[in-house]
Amino acid sequence: MASIRLDGVTRAFGSKIAVNDINLHVDDGEFLVLLGPSGCGKSTLLRMLAGLETLSSGQIHLDDARVDELPPSARDMAFVFQSYALYPHMSVRRNITFPLIMRQHRWWFHVPIIGDLAKRRIERSPEVRDLVDRTAQILALTEMMDRLPKTLSGGQRQRVALGRAMVRKPQVFLMDEPLSNLDAKLRTAMRAEIIKLHRQVGGTFVYVTHDQIEAMTMGTRIALMRDGVVQQFGTAREIYTNPLNTYVARFIGTPPMNLIVAEPDGEAALRLGTTSVAAPPRLTSTARAAGPGLLLGVRPSAFTLDAPDAPGTLPGEVMLVEHVGAESLIAVRLVEAKTAHLDEGDVRDEVMVTVAGYSDLQPGQRVGLGVDLAEAVVFRGADGRRVDAA
Repeated sequence: MASIRLDGVTRAFGSKIAVNDINLHVDDGEFLVLLGPSGCGKSTLLRMLAGLETLSSGQIHLDDARVDELPPSARDMAFVFQSYALYPHMSVRRNITFPLIMRQHRWWFHVPIIGDLAKRRIERSPEVRDLVDRTAQILALTEMMDRLPKTLSGGQRQRVALGRAMVRKPQVFLMDEPLSNLDAKLRTAMRAEIIKLHRQVGGTFVYVTHDQIEAMTMGTRIALMRDGVVQQFGTAREIYTNPLNTYVARFIGTPPMNLIVAEPDGEAALRLGTTSVAAPPRLTSTARAAGPGLLLGVRPSAFTLDAPDAPGTLPGEVMLVEHVGAESLIAVRLVEAKTAHLDEGDVRDEVMVTVAGYSDLQPGQRVGLGVDLAEAVVFRGADGRRVDAA
């Protein structure tokens, strides 16, 4: 297996910069997730790794060897496509075996009859057959080896695509939104299969998705992208608890982090609207360093629901209640305090609150919101950057 290093990788299509000066280091055996919305450049970056897109500038290294000038076939990377890209006329066995056949390809493989015999001989050789059978057993495909792709479900086709990548024993596995065509239940099952595969194979994986749940459950580290630029690179926990800017804060988390306009109120409190809320010294000192117009990042789980006139609570009105099984999601319009969504271009007065179990609250009902600021973070209102503790 191998580590990957990206140095100043950039890709421009005319005047449009799709990937802008990316610098990343992926350790050997790591599972890196490239996360972001459509059009952020994550798939373009993956295709540059594979050699399917050229670089406008920068370098790509696999271990200590530079590979960005090599053709795709010389990079020792396997690509799993979103559309599976299986050969419809080939059986499951032949689809999985095909990379091993092409590794021994000769010009006369194109000659009718002779080429077919040569391919069949490779396919039936003990070492190839043993490798393909072991791969099929890992992916639970043993009973389907003689079937055509059109007779398989989406999840089964995806496992065949994974098997075709595995038999090559590449240094790096590249996956471009491989689960996006599956239904929710199957996506969850396949997510577990890919995690298990990574543990068994021990290879270096680079995985593209727009789904934050996939990113946070699968990746050892995540590179969150926007407009071709990496906004934050770190573990799921680091990105969730310490987002570097308001874009990251609003992208990660379901529901996302609430951004509330605040200002310091003495040494041990912050003022949200007209309500003074107790805050740890770490937070108040950070708030003073942020200057005017600061935004307080508060996760939905940090709120508690209380009576409308409870002291020290933010007065609000319930706007929406969603029951999602183990918890309820509640949208509350704040009566006095304001929220700001810089990256969404507006200022609102709603926050999202999560409570355990089934909530009996109804839209229009008045409540008081208690808020625990122990894990809150502070952002500058001017540019949305997080302010670190003073």
